[in-house]
Amino acid sequence: DGPLPGDSTSCRQLASACLAGAGVFGFSFAGGKAARADRLCASSQCENPDRDAQFLHIDRRVAAFLDAGDPAVSVDTKKKELVSNFRNAGRTWRPKGTPEEVNARDFADKTLGKADPQGMYDMANYIGWVNLGVSNDTASFAVESTRRWWTRLGKARFPDARRLLTAAECGGSNGVRIRLWKAELQKLSRELGLQICVCHLPPGTSKWNEIEHRQFSFISQNWRGGPLTGLATIVNLIGAATTGAGLKVYCDIYETSYPKGVADDDATMKTLDIVRYSFRGEWNCTFLPERNSEAVIS
Repeated sequence: DGPLPGDSTSCRQLASACLAGAGVFGFSFAGGKAARADRLCASSQCENPDRDAQFLHIDRRVAAFLDAGDPAVSVDTKKKELVSNFRNAGRTWRPKGTPEEVNARDFADKTLGKADPQGMYDMANYIGWVNLGVSNDTASFAVESTRRWWTRLGKARFPDARRLLTAAECGGSNGVRIRLWKAELQKLSRELGLQICVCHLPPGTSKWNEIEHRQFSFISQNWRGGPLTGLATIVNLIGAATTGAGLKVYCDIYETSYPKGVADDDATMKTLDIVRYSFRGEWNCTFLPERNSEAVIS
């Protein structure tokens, strides 16, 4: 041991310590050691033992829905974006010496605020939908986005559907423990007359959600390097996102406000008509539109 911490010592401090005869505290440059950063590993304490089995279960459920002609969608909320003349990561092609000037600080504009893109990705048709909110990312907003997707796109594309599969992550506004999410899905099931099957991704695997790499990544590429100066600009950039495989993304602005902190009580939870699957019932369940109706599990 020496007077300096060997794990975070700068090159200047190491040189000073060596000149002072303090040694290099176990570092041997000849032995191949060097300053290194942390590295993420595949395993972690939060990894669930049923992780792979859940992914296989979701894959089978999606395949069964698509084979039956029923819709299967991947849902998630994209990162909130500051609206105004703020810096946006990335680079775009511009004439030399004419960079676009943006605000030096990124405090939210009190008038324009932030945009909250809630997305839906139709796994059967390679078509995306974004409900562009301007309020809070709540469970009510997440389910309203599903309702608007069905009204705007889903109903016309799946006129004979009896059920809808939703693949969502375990946390966030559509998390597995959010009571309001479940209550709102039950209302939507009864309103549309559809069985709504929910399959949650295992904890810590949100980046494997289909919408992340099939839709959100291309939206981020499309608006990189330029400020999102208004909601109309965001809508146009989202709608212009496409790929060589033919991705098409639709987007509408939704200006209804949703307060935070809304929750449902035990009495409401007892009125839910839920069929839980034998495998990981807390992750996989179906909301029935009518009490005592039979869930389609095939």
